[in-house]
Amino acid sequence: MILVIGGAGYIGSHMVKELVKEKEVVVLDNLSTGHRWAVDEKAIFVEGDLGDVGDLDSVFSTYGIEAVMHFAANSLVGESVVDPMKYYQNNVAATMILLEAMKKYEVKNFIFSSTAAVYGVPKFELITEETPTLPINPYGRSKLMIEQILADYARAYGFHYVVLRYFNAAGAYGTGEIGEKHYPETHLIPIVLQQLLGERESIFVFGSDYDTPDGTCIRDYIHVTDIARAHMLALDALLLGNKETAIYNLGNGLGYSVKEVIETCEKVTGKQANMIMANRREGDPARLVASSEKVFKELGWKAKYSLVDMIASAWKWHSRGI
Repeated sequence: MILVIGGAGYIGSHMVKELVKEKEVVVLDNLSTGHRWAVDEKAIFVEGDLGDVGDLDSVFSTYGIEAVMHFAANSLVGESVVDPMKYYQNNVAATMILLEAMKKYEVKNFIFSSTAAVYGVPKFELITEETPTLPINPYGRSKLMIEQILADYARAYGFHYVVLRYFNAAGAYGTGEIGEKHYPETHLIPIVLQQLLGERESIFVFGSDYDTPDGTCIRDYIHVTDIARAHMLALDALLLGNKETAIYNLGNGLGYSVKEVIETCEKVTGKQANMIMANRREGDPARLVASSEKVFKELGWKAKYSLVDMIASAWKWHSRGI
């Protein structure tokens, strides 16, 4: 049985879709940002909290858990700056309670959904796992703290873990059953698609004078199903004993500019976007793109879906109006 913490959220629900094809799955989610309808009916759903000892005791004592996947972090950079306590309480303190429950019930396999925010604003064209981790906001710091705690737990208690650092998850499940639905929405692709559906008046492009081919920021986008696939490979590596600890970037190695994303959305939908050029946002680097050479060499993972694939699947989902 695989326990997915945050399995009703965007990435977690797509993970569950893949897991139930091969494994028995129990989902623990407090539905603060997730959606009950997003959880595959083949999975067992438990409404509960990551940081609640009673909820965790109930799950671990009832089900034979062999591995845990953690997707239940708060993840808005701006919010983490204005309300850091929320991020340290949930992303660090509550995760510590989860790790203690795992230790109590002798569950030692853990896959952690981390972030490229741990790198801060690196001065490199391509970010590798060796790039210094210098997060510049509480969100990135909270994720890095758990990575460091996991390293200590591995040394002291024999924990086995894989950390997956990725940039911008995008796209939706191929059938259009589930997709990205946040309140508020802060991600570029759904914002553009919402505008093209008439749900927003305009799209703001922050900065057009960066040192990039078209002057707008370049970011790494990964289809959410590609992310789930990487987690499956990491899970297999842990359960088969092929890995004890590992940290991997997940990226497409290329990156797409803001204008390129908007133009691709226009091509996929056949609609014209209403763009408003705005000033740069403080702290936005010109380019953030990951190297995935390590995960390809060690787990055989490579991004499969293109930007068009991501946007087409997202459009299929958003067009449903859920």
